[in-house]
Amino acid sequence: MAAGEIKTIQVIGFPMDLGADRRGVDMGPAAIRIAGLLETVAALGYRVEDAGDIAVRVKERSTRDNPHLKYLDDIVGSCEALARRVENALFQDQFPMVIGGDHSMAIGTIAGVASHCRKKGKTPGVIWIDAHADMNLETTTPSGNIHGMPMAVSLGLGAYPLTHIMGFAPKVAAQNCALIGLRSVDRMEKQTVRNMNLALYTMAEIDRIGIQNVANEVLDRLVGKADHIHVSFDIDCVDPSVAMGVGTPVSGGLTYREAHLLMETFAERGCMASLEVAEVNPILDHKNRSAAFAVELIASSLGLQII
Repeated sequence: MAAGEIKTIQVIGFPMDLGADRRGVDMGPAAIRIAGLLETVAALGYRVEDAGDIAVRVKERSTRDNPHLKYLDDIVGSCEALARRVENALFQDQFPMVIGGDHSMAIGTIAGVASHCRKKGKTPGVIWIDAHADMNLETTTPSGNIHGMPMAVSLGLGAYPLTHIMGFAPKVAAQNCALIGLRSVDRMEKQTVRNMNLALYTMAEIDRIGIQNVANEVLDRLVGKADHIHVSFDIDCVDPSVAMGVGTPVSGGLTYREAHLLMETFAERGCMASLEVAEVNPILDHKNRSAAFAVELIASSLGLQII
């Protein structure tokens, strides 16, 4: 995507940590802004509007009555607010860029994208870049953490209050989704993943055919089928040696250059219509390096070139 193709990038913070056990990820939006997000995007030639943060209740004032769906009510409420904000940005012909926050944010972001597409007669598609499939259900989750469920929720699987944010489900069809970078899938979650018609690229597959081929295969699959491609990027998809400030680090992830090449390819193909970056946790980081890396990736996805 090149500067000038969109009028304004609207930055939306989602300081959520209710979906995860480890604290600190709620400070992710602030860390990303401190790392120079607004200035970096503006330097690429875009107009930038910082819409501030969605209101999220802190854990100390929230309840988790259901151990299999922790903090359900508050997550639903915040994700509904996020969905409306994303939908409104799209109706204003803006590009929503959501920064988080744990990956339960994707429930809201994708709901907003899908609601806009539904009203405009468009087909949404999702590129999910993550070490985890995030396709647990209430009946399969080993932790009860909702940040392990948003991909399933977006496909219409799971608890009704989550799947029916914005009043309908599913938000996206499985054949219009691709998962990239998988290397940690829970035992009971695997069957849910296998049952869906998803394009899956584990780290083993990326090692075998290369990240450039993966990127091109995914885009060849989605471009033309999906009118709106949303990219959901969990920073834990990269190796912890690159970004250590994440709540669920898993060794053997994307390298620094693989992650950038993936985002550069999206920019070259001009296919990305919305973006979210999840799971930056400055408490677990060193000198805000993971947030700085997130800003660099965002710049690559928006067309930053070496020459």
